[in-house]
Amino acid sequence: MRFTPQFLDELRARLPVSEVVGKRVKLKKAGREWKGLSPFQQEKSPSFTVNDQKGFYHDFSSGKHGDIISFLMETEGLGFTEAVERLAAMAGLPLPAATPDAARHEQRRKTLHDVMECAAKFFADTLASRHGAKARGYLGDRAISPATQLQFRLGYAPAERFALKEHLGAQGVPVEDMVEAGLLVAGDDIPVPYDRFRDRVMFPITDLRGRVIAFGGRALEKDVAAKYMNSPETPLFHKGDNLYNHAPARLATHNGSPLIVVEGYVDVIAMVTSGFAATVAPLGTALTENQLALLWKMADEPILCFDGDKAGQKAAYRAADMALPHLKPGKSLRFALLPEGQDPDDLARTSGRGAIEEVISAARGLADMIWSREIEGGTFATPERRAALEARIAELATGIRDEVVRRYYRQHLAERLQRAFAPETARGAYSGTAYTRTGNFGRESLRESPGRFPPRTPGASGRFAPRGLRGQGITGAAGLPRGPYQAASAQLAASPIMRGQRSALSRREALILQCLINHPWLLHEHLEEVAALELAHPEAHKLRAGIIAAFANDHHQASEPTEPAGKMRADLEAGGFSPILQRLDRAITTGAVWGARSGAAREDVLSTWHQLVALHRQWHSLLRELKDAELALGQEESGQESGEANLAWLRDVKARMAEVDGTEALIEGFGELSGRFQRSV
Repeated sequence: MRFTPQFLDELRARLPVSEVVGKRVKLKKAGREWKGLSPFQQEKSPSFTVNDQKGFYHDFSSGKHGDIISFLMETEGLGFTEAVERLAAMAGLPLPAATPDAARHEQRRKTLHDVMECAAKFFADTLASRHGAKARGYLGDRAISPATQLQFRLGYAPAERFALKEHLGAQGVPVEDMVEAGLLVAGDDIPVPYDRFRDRVMFPITDLRGRVIAFGGRALEKDVAAKYMNSPETPLFHKGDNLYNHAPARLATHNGSPLIVVEGYVDVIAMVTSGFAATVAPLGTALTENQLALLWKMADEPILCFDGDKAGQKAAYRAADMALPHLKPGKSLRFALLPEGQDPDDLARTSGRGAIEEVISAARGLADMIWSREIEGGTFATPERRAALEARIAELATGIRDEVVRRYYRQHLAERLQRAFAPETARGAYSGTAYTRTGNFGRESLRESPGRFPPRTPGASGRFAPRGLRGQGITGAAGLPRGPYQAASAQLAASPIMRGQRSALSRREALILQCLINHPWLLHEHLEEVAALELAHPEAHKLRAGIIAAFANDHHQASEPTEPAGKMRADLEAGGFSPILQRLDRAITTGAVWGARSGAAREDVLSTWHQLVALHRQWHSLLRELKDAELALGQEESGQESGEANLAWLRDVKARMAEVDGTEALIEGFGELSGRFQRSV
């Protein structure tokens, strides 16, 4: 054990809880204690207390309780070791070293950290000086403001061969330290070591404690061999074990932001300034297994956002293949492909946050990426070709090391194969506006020439839409503002996810909100889940916010279903939500969902809640996939072989949507413990 109980006790004794908590929470003295608003959830009346004598904090609104170590772990998403290290630095308490060798190595690393910090300051100062005018012009052209330059500590390495070397030497830094930190190029065939980075915009790379460990440099001249250059491997920096913007992104994911992975430094900066704070990038290489492990420590399903070109598609497939063997229950990846010819920086500057949100919301799961790659551009009209496809998919699933995930992948892919190649009588024909079907799979006759699968550039031109909607896109077909994606059918354009504010409140969203109104105790365990739910209707958003506010103010003590029936509804009506509540009542067309009503037993409420939320998430995911499938089928650039794959994909999505509809009906059976018959799901 690195940290002995005596060391931890000394740390707690040196730092009062109020001093640590006070850096994040505004505290007021209340007798022997301190009080403030909860840092764990929104509230108007203080329910968070700190007691320095007893050495703990307690949050009555969330039930969380702990000391200074657990507070950092809870509020900043730190691990135990890192929380202790940060507190020790705050207290001025030296960390214990396991061995004398470890102590020497730690001291050596500290020296190199100091060298890198001096270099980062030199580059930043140079950028701000008259020598950095060209670099500032480049950053201005990329819409990177001076404030953003300071936020990311950007700098400029002068073109002179020894500028950094001479600056650090004047501060007493030995040449050997500069070489070991990767700042100078040296070798047996190099008589005089010289600066590694010259005439480049500099991007400092930091570790989880915010210390500079390396640099990335972007050349300003076009004829330079390497446009981007990273620091070499050093005692501080191992390229495959780090991520750009790692520490800020970890804090943002802990606070609820989606974790997004892009390809470059400027892409990260563009995403962060557009409001996506939890964005990281690998450091000049394809995503590694160690970087994947870092991502999964922050989020269960990071979203990999790749450029919308062939290289981006290949990078997505490489990442899928790399991740497949390492999948674990609950741990996977999602993939978002940008419009062709654009990277996140381009999209942010030309179309803004809304366009990025469209791309992120359309992210597809890892299983979908694997499936689409295997059937893309193929024709499967013969038994032999279908058998070859089945063998390839089975081999991919076999590579998954976790037994449970492997079993479910085999089952999922086998079902997709079965649906894709089922006979006409078993599957039913696609009856879209512009398509007819003749004969069995592999012999379709399409009036429109279908597109490749999956769609590559769902851009604003609308060129993926069927002929009847060409030039109209979402604006013409559904009366909505144009966005990065176009609705490819009247059915899709009329769906709640596409209609947005013009949609009626869906029955499922109404039932979810009714559950919370009649059983506000659900929010004790599911507050973060409720806040993250994707709701299509703006009034559902407003009502959710009102429910959470009422819970924080007056209902947080109801940890069991003992609160008087109707109290939450009465509070909402008093707060001006009566019109929305009336529309919510009209949206619930059946009274058979017993678990959503007041008076239901706790177990029935929980069963209903879990099923409602799971179906809600699955339905939104399928709607996005349906949009992609219809767009692909409407493309006119490809021939019949791609059409077969796209039609199979469309059928598969519709079949899964039908399955969701069938499963949703079983919610009405929940209620056995409240005196109602319960069917199994």
